[in-house]
This record gives sequence, C-alpha cells and structure tokens, in this order.
Amino acid sequence: MLKLYVIRHAETEWNAQQRMQGWKDSSLTATGRKHASLLQERFRTVPFTALYCSPSDRTKETAQIVLGQRDIPTYFDERLREIHLGNWEGKTIAEIAQTDERNHHHFYYEPHAYNPTVGETFLDVQRRAVAAIHHIAHTHSEGHVLVVTHGVVIRTLLVYWKQQTLAQLWENSRVYGTSVTIVSFDGEKWMLECESNISHLEGEMIRG
Repeated sequence: MLKLYVIRHAETEWNAQQRMQGWKDSSLTATGRKHASLLQERFRTVPFTALYCSPSDRTKETAQIVLGQRDIPTYFDERLREIHLGNWEGKTIAEIAQTDERNHHHFYYEPHAYNPTVGETFLDVQRRAVAAIHHIAHTHSEGHVLVVTHGVVIRTLLVYWKQQTLAQLWENSRVYGTSVTIVSFDGEKWMLECESNISHLEGEMIRG
C-alpha cells in the first residue's frame, strides 16, 4: 500500500499580506517556520521513503524544516508548482478585485469558468497535478511519501480524489499552511484518509 502525505507549504510573507504568489515567491514568515517545525514533530515517527516537492523556494524551505536531518530520495517536480496567475502575481486580492473584476469573480465563485488571458486554468493545474501523482504511484508501489506543494494544487487533487467537478473547487476544507491531506493507493483506487488536517497547530494563530 502506498500512502501519500500531501502538505501545503508554510505561511509566507505574501500569504500574510493577502498577496497572490503563483509562480513568484516570497519567504516563509517566522510563524510559517514555527508551524513547519510543529509538523516536523507530528511526522517524527512516519518512515518517509521519498519526497516529491514543487521547485518553488517556499515549498523547498518547508520540506527542509519538516524533514529535519532525514536523508531520503528527493525529487523536484514542475507539475507540483502552484497555479500560474499571470499579471496577478504580486498583487493583493483586493487590488485584483478592483482591476480585474470578471476574472476575480470566476476565480472564486465560478472556478470552472476561470479562463485568464495569461496564466493557467484550474483544469490546467489539475491535469499536471494528477499526472504527477500518478507518476509517484507508478514509481512507488508502497511506502510513505511526502508531497510538498501548494493550495490550489491540493484543491484540484481533492476534487479529483472525491470525484467532484471543478465547479466544487472551493467547497472542500480550507487548505491552510502546513495542512495535511493523506491518501492511500492500493494499485487500483485512491482512498482519502485525512483532508487538510491542522491538528498540529492547535492553539496557534492561523491565517489563510
């Protein structure tokens, strides 16, 4: 049995500012690093056999903290990168709502209809994310694999695993920084065991 531990990167400076990141990057906050350390403790006894990680700096830093001194095979996969947001990247959500009202509405309220001139649709992201997950399942028939990626990527995977439509993208649990989604694969079907869990953050201040 293969078990994937899919986590979102820890809080970044731009997360704290409600600023879109996409393919751009910002550093983890002190809070983000603390939360990643708490996740390290939560995973202390999990015998990870491999790490698959988005190549963004924020995911790399999160993975490094979570794994600590462990030395396991590590793979950086472009297919796990966050959604490409074009000229939204670096702008606040409030700024986007004022300057690109139609696409902003589609992004948050009709995700299946979101189709920017520059950047990716949610379907684009889902196709590459699912391909990455299938690659992992093909490569590892068993074991515990850590996957460090991004919020939108995880949301598109949740929709896939639950056999939902992309119109339901925002209906599932909120994907906070360092949240944990666990899925197992028996060679034929995926089983969702844990969705966007943040039990390691009990008592902590949490921002989206």
